[in-house]
Amino acid sequence: MAVIGLDLGGTKLSAAIFDRHGNISSKTTNNLAGRTGKDVGRMIVDQTGKFLNDARKNNLQINAIGISVPGIYHGESGSVWANNIPGWDDYPLMNEVTNSIKDQKIKISIDNDRVCSLLGEVWMGNARNCRDVIFLLVGTGIGAGILADGNIISGSSGAAGAAGWLALDRPFSSKYTPCGCFEYHASGNGIAKVTKEYISKDKSYNGILKTKQPEEITAHDIFSAYESKDALAIKVLDQAVEFWGMTIANLVSLFNPEKIILGGGVFGPGLQFVDDIMKEAKKWAQPLSIKHVQLEGSALGTDTALFGAGYLALKRVNV
Repeated sequence: MAVIGLDLGGTKLSAAIFDRHGNISSKTTNNLAGRTGKDVGRMIVDQTGKFLNDARKNNLQINAIGISVPGIYHGESGSVWANNIPGWDDYPLMNEVTNSIKDQKIKISIDNDRVCSLLGEVWMGNARNCRDVIFLLVGTGIGAGILADGNIISGSSGAAGAAGWLALDRPFSSKYTPCGCFEYHASGNGIAKVTKEYISKDKSYNGILKTKQPEEITAHDIFSAYESKDALAIKVLDQAVEFWGMTIANLVSLFNPEKIILGGGVFGPGLQFVDDIMKEAKKWAQPLSIKHVQLEGSALGTDTALFGAGYLALKRVNV
């Protein structure tokens, strides 16, 4: 028995074939390369079909498929809203994948990357044996997968955990409308945006980041400049630590988790700030709850949501 897991991110599609113990027999990652709308859906369908064909050739039975998506999955309609993928305002992903598969015995499950990242850690990572845990996903965007008393918190419309919209600054600015306040300041894209704003305002800055065209600056560049003690990179990441710390405090005060796991592309290099983030969180958090929470990085790195997609599929088989 085996399952297919697919993790669609803002810039790439990863896919793997898992057995019930979490072992991977095949894995691939492909960049979206500017694809939008139906072309992204076609990538998912094509990769799924390739794995199914490979499995048949090797006499391997695929029982289920799990897909992680970056946004909100509407279970009633089978459609996906994904802010970072143009043309995915109400994309009929379930119908598209279902119609492409000839074997109707194969079960298909879709959920958002927040939930899948959490499930990956529950299955094979640092959330094993936890009943109250939060996975804070910080990459291109920001989201939180929440497990409370052993149950995934999804919300009335599947949008629970959209932590990028946490209101952590005032007054409100229209620049927060597309992605939310927290995401604007402290996601991978947000760190780059803030850096560009500072460069445009501070004409005296002549550091490492000034050597790049503003539109080319990425979070990776900022972390690299930080290592070289660039003053602007230090300023931007010190501010991000404040936002990350306030968010940890809010999550701890609301949910009283035993663990908060930091993951996504920013954590990564951002794990060097765990102690600073916790120090900031302690200023704001409910004092008893913050004493009982562990803050740590993902055990699965950038594959967390991929493992979660595999586990999502495996749960359907075991129902």
